[in-house]
Amino acid sequence: MDLLDWRRRLVGVVPVIAAESGRRRRRAWLVIGGLTLVLVACAAVGRVRALRRAQPPLGRIVPAAHHPVLLMNPRSGGGKVERSGLLRECGARGIEPVVLGPGEDLVDLAEAAVAGGADVLGMAGGDGSQALVAGVAARHGVAMVVVPAGTRNHLAMDLGLDRDDVVGALDAFGVAVERPIDLGDVNGRLFVNNVSLGLYAEIVRLPEYRDAKLETTLSTLPGLLGPGRPPFDLRFTGPAGEQHTGAHVVQVSNNPYGRTAGTFVSRPCLDTGHLGVIALELPDDPADKTFLAAVAAGRPERFPGYVAWTPSTFEVDSDAPINAGIDGEALRIAPPLRFNNRRGALRIRLPQHASGLSPAARELRARSTVCALGTPPPGRTSGSP
Repeated sequence: MDLLDWRRRLVGVVPVIAAESGRRRRRAWLVIGGLTLVLVACAAVGRVRALRRAQPPLGRIVPAAHHPVLLMNPRSGGGKVERSGLLRECGARGIEPVVLGPGEDLVDLAEAAVAGGADVLGMAGGDGSQALVAGVAARHGVAMVVVPAGTRNHLAMDLGLDRDDVVGALDAFGVAVERPIDLGDVNGRLFVNNVSLGLYAEIVRLPEYRDAKLETTLSTLPGLLGPGRPPFDLRFTGPAGEQHTGAHVVQVSNNPYGRTAGTFVSRPCLDTGHLGVIALELPDDPADKTFLAAVAAGRPERFPGYVAWTPSTFEVDSDAPINAGIDGEALRIAPPLRFNNRRGALRIRLPQHASGLSPAARELRARSTVCALGTPPPGRTSGSP
């Protein structure tokens, strides 16, 4: 389901609820609807196909792997590993398959693969699994291949992979294009996409969330945003040095997301050396229309409770353990939460037929916006070593 589908369903659901309430209740639900769009943007982005290009993505051409290993989570994406025939494809391509079994630890399997001589590690699974394997690959200086066998595959999208072509991603084990990307770090745990605190972190903990994201969000938000509901105890310093003592939403991403309506669903670059931080504190009155107006205009920064900036480090404190959604996985972490960007920590291999550009990067390129990911450094051309 893409972001447009989420919007259509939301537009259909909110008026039904609002019709059963008074004017104040209706406005409150519209604000909740606007917030849902923001949360959905954090959790489920637009399904945009990676355009195939005649030229390979920017990076360094590297030879085929000598000892390729593909780790697979058979439960990811509702069984994409089996449906795509990845075991069969591994056999045909000389890739050693390692299937995650019940009770097994993915990090231990990745470590064993490296100890066994793997020079390229691949992961077929969701973003949470990608982050765990990325940590092992980065720690040992081993290149990594991302195979989009999860549900949403945000990382694959922002790398410019075709998320509908699971088998095609295996081409990166052959002659491929390699480039370094950043990793995010929170208290020593790596993340490839983002960490969400506050409302989304509460919602993602619910067991029903994975199978019914929009419905769960809509049914949960009224309780989380009841009259007089205070912001979460999330204390941090803003971009101008101002002190924040609470927020309803805090999202910290590995590199910033785009800022325009057409680019906010993905990251233009994965190699800037910066985090992207977004914080939102809602008004006390849920019927306040200023937030809805800002969201409807595609300019959330116009709302006074919204702030976004791009530091290289960030810290959040609290008086109690903090619920966090890390690459879509629910965790509870002791404060303070210290975020860092590990610049160029991971070597990523991409198939030569991949676009290598995220949706945001493609839009920025179309608008002639300079982006480090889309503009070769001086003296380097596409595909040059």
